[in-house]
Amino acid sequence: MRTDATQRVLIVGAGPTGLALAIELGHRGIACLLIERNERVGHAPRAKTTNVRTREHLRRWGIADTLRAASPLGMNYPSNVVFCTRLAGPEIARHENAMYCAPGRNPLYSEHAQWIPQYTVEQVLKQHAESLPGVRLKFRSELLGLQQDGHKVHAFVRDDANHEEYVVEADFVVGADGARSLVRELIGTRMEGRYGLSKNYNIVFRAPGLEAAHRHGPAIMYWQINRDVPSVIGPMDQGDTWFFMPTQVAAGQRLADIDVPALIAKSTGISMPYQILSSDEWVASRLLGDRYRQQRVFLAGDACHLHPPFGGYGMNMGMADSVDLGWKLAAVLQGWGGEALLDSYEAERRPVHQWVLDEAEANHATLGNQLLDDAIEDTGAAGIAIRREIGARIDATKMREFATLGVVLGYRYDDSPIVVPDGSPAPHNDFINYVPSSRPGALAAHAWLHDGSSLYDHFGWGFTLLAGPDASETDIAAAREDAMAHGMALEVIRPREGGIASLYPARLTLIRPDQHVAWRGDAWPGRALLKRVTGHAMAAHS
Repeated sequence: MRTDATQRVLIVGAGPTGLALAIELGHRGIACLLIERNERVGHAPRAKTTNVRTREHLRRWGIADTLRAASPLGMNYPSNVVFCTRLAGPEIARHENAMYCAPGRNPLYSEHAQWIPQYTVEQVLKQHAESLPGVRLKFRSELLGLQQDGHKVHAFVRDDANHEEYVVEADFVVGADGARSLVRELIGTRMEGRYGLSKNYNIVFRAPGLEAAHRHGPAIMYWQINRDVPSVIGPMDQGDTWFFMPTQVAAGQRLADIDVPALIAKSTGISMPYQILSSDEWVASRLLGDRYRQQRVFLAGDACHLHPPFGGYGMNMGMADSVDLGWKLAAVLQGWGGEALLDSYEAERRPVHQWVLDEAEANHATLGNQLLDDAIEDTGAAGIAIRREIGARIDATKMREFATLGVVLGYRYDDSPIVVPDGSPAPHNDFINYVPSSRPGALAAHAWLHDGSSLYDHFGWGFTLLAGPDASETDIAAAREDAMAHGMALEVIRPREGGIASLYPARLTLIRPDQHVAWRGDAWPGRALLKRVTGHAMAAHS
């Protein structure tokens, strides 16, 4: 069996998580091989929301505008969510600008979210990954097994395109191979939690004229609350392509036994030709891996966490895993990162995953199935009163699903071994309200500069030292000297905009490659700080 050229990192799985990791490594000059057992990316109609934080990563990679241009419904299509009895029935409630998709500048973030099919996101990511030197993608290549020693991982791969098997030697392997991860199985990680919260269908269909056949106006989702088929339906792509998701279907019901076009007509109250393009069953679960790493093998994305899709967190959380892990792997391979940097991956991401799992499960607890009432479709006064009452419940509960900037931007790495706390109290988790902060562990506060650029645009690919107006030139020079001695890149920026001082009250703020704050203070503490934040020195434990 032949041995493929030695790789720095082997990535298994070319979904958004694997592609994001390849891009993060590629931008950092790390050679990597991404293998995918399917023939191509971009064929599964799953996630539809690319949230503001993910698009900020795309901005950093230089492809936010590329994804914007690929939007099939157009960037100005309103991201409204309408609750109604049926498309042909009365409206009950609505949320406007769900997920913060509206174009325009917001002081809290550098990129608005985008309603776009996952397969289109994958195509944009794939095209960019293939453009980066050192990044290779091989499709119809399936992982068969792994062996580790103290220095390398030996991955056994079957190349179905060329009908051969070969061995890949890699410094590290990352399993981004989804819910049925083989890498997870090979390293013995167990998924713990609750399987089977509900059974659901995911159907994609074409229906010319459906948009004009109802009176609710444009929206990205229509939640249909009726006794026949509680469901979510909405436009997905060009060519009158829609998705349809009946929720919490009966356990014994089989999709193969259902007349799907008739089911769509029944749910919407609109009879027209419905052309089914794809259909599958899926089960909502809440599961978390008991460990994300075994020696030189890591897990990311759905391979180590699974949750209901309500809130649009899944794909975005997997890509955030890849950003966190990507810069750390690069730092270790380039020699300026220490072993504790790799240990920090699970320490940082697991609390975030637990919070998001809580949020997704809470959203799953209030679907159309839980909002039903016998009189919901009555045409008289009783029906009007019930719909008003249910609308109030929707306003109170579903904001948690569609206005979640507190989760998307507000997650923190408070207990990370590579973050230096400053003694300030940790704020309470708030799923709606996001308060920008320069507290260590938090996402660095965003600001727009007077020249129209984002503050983030001036951060370096390595660490960034943001120096306030009162920062000492001596401290700045010492920081530069220490970084050079440590072999790491350090960008120093001194924004002149007065408003930034209120966001960054310390004289000096050290920001990591992933735009999270590592440390802040009024005087440079010396080289020991860099050893701590790059994983060469462990935090002292009381």
